Amino acid sequence: MIRAAAFTALALVLAAPAFADTVVISGGTVALGDGSAPIPNGQVVITDGRIVAAGDIRMKLPAGTRVIDATGKWVTPGIVAGFSRLGLADVDAVDQANDTSSEGPFSAALDVATAINPEAAPVAVNRAGGITRAVVAPSAGKSIFAGQGALIDTGADSQPVTRARLFQFVELGEQGAAQAGGSRSAAHVLLRNALREAQQVAGGASPARDRAGRSGTDAQSDPVVSNPNESRSYDARRNQDVLLTRFDALALVPVVRGRQILLVHAERAADLRQVIALKREFPALRLVIVGADEGWTVARDLAASGIPVIASALSDLPAQFETIAATQSNVGRMRAAGVKVAIGTINDDDTRMAFRARWYAGNLVGIGKLPGATGLSWGEALKAITSGPAEALGITDVGTLAAGKRADVVIWDGDPLDNQSAAQVVMIDGVEQPLVTRQTRLRDRYRSLERGALPEAYRR
Repeated sequence: MIRAAAFTALALVLAAPAFADTVVISGGTVALGDGSAPIPNGQVVITDGRIVAAGDIRMKLPAGTRVIDATGKWVTPGIVAGFSRLGLADVDAVDQANDTSSEGPFSAALDVATAINPEAAPVAVNRAGGITRAVVAPSAGKSIFAGQGALIDTGADSQPVTRARLFQFVELGEQGAAQAGGSRSAAHVLLRNALREAQQVAGGASPARDRAGRSGTDAQSDPVVSNPNESRSYDARRNQDVLLTRFDALALVPVVRGRQILLVHAERAADLRQVIALKREFPALRLVIVGADEGWTVARDLAASGIPVIASALSDLPAQFETIAATQSNVGRMRAAGVKVAIGTINDDDTRMAFRARWYAGNLVGIGKLPGATGLSWGEALKAITSGPAEALGITDVGTLAAGKRADVVIWDGDPLDNQSAAQVVMIDGVEQPLVTRQTRLRDRYRSLERGALPEAYRR
């Protein structure tokens, strides 16, 4: 049976012009990415790079439609890396190949989008692992403010940035304390002082007027940094007792106006409470927390605040003093308490290993079956690595197979939350992507050599 909304969408496909590019993936187990259970023997219909319909649907297809037989396979939205530094480093330990952080004169004003390298080897590896979009954040250098992060796609092209200046990233907790002079109190006062300086620059603009006609996450079009009139009036509205550079203060104006997300890294329960308290002092802030290893201990407060959390799903040991209460039931307990929670990989080989997120999601399904542990259902776990991260950061057009979404689709040879499964087809915006990586080329180069043979590069 075709639901009414799906029927309307399918009617649009039938009415589409003959040159429209329509692809149907048929016969696989379809998981929508919205938290629902997988649908056996489903279909996904794609036209011109967008999802038209998905699920338990059947239709008469226009002539020339490309049909991909997914019988015996699984079909899901592309995985959204909830936190990564993908595209910022080829080799972490080589300074010349690592653009994750800066010790230069600027902090909040840094824009990570200008440093993304779509040809970095980890991008191709993660694409082959089913990652189609990634939240990319800089690392903090000389300040608790690391700069402005972006959403990228992992497509094999030269235009990776989906949304630049999506959020401002700030370090609290142990790392923030170290960068602020050695204590958490220093980090918290630096954060509040910086936000107040930005408010001075903002000049008390009306929030209603400020948000009029703007997308909730579109700081990319914000004129604050580049507007010469704003810059000229800067000194007239700002006290001389300041800590931020001109451009760093200007870069925080979209944050205090609520036009740009403030993504805060915090792990300890006490630090999480301080982040929640920021909303009382700066009510326009749009906060998202990343990390939150002790989040389950303050889950009720987090749920009441409405602040989304992008959590580290595998943390289960007190590896640091700020993670004494770490447990792999953390994500499940927060979810059960009503927290909007997704999965990321902060400080977990985050320049290279974002594809681990689906393994972690599978772990959360498994631990839910253990006595005394709290995990996620299969549908909730898939959502935590697809639509969950996107929703946390206000991205509305990726993460599920709902009609109208970007056609980021992966066909797997088995259950995608099983680490033995692999991606066989990866589409980004409806375009099938190459799954060749440096590792696959090395495999193919060496696996068929005869005894005593050397590859061409070693011959003289």
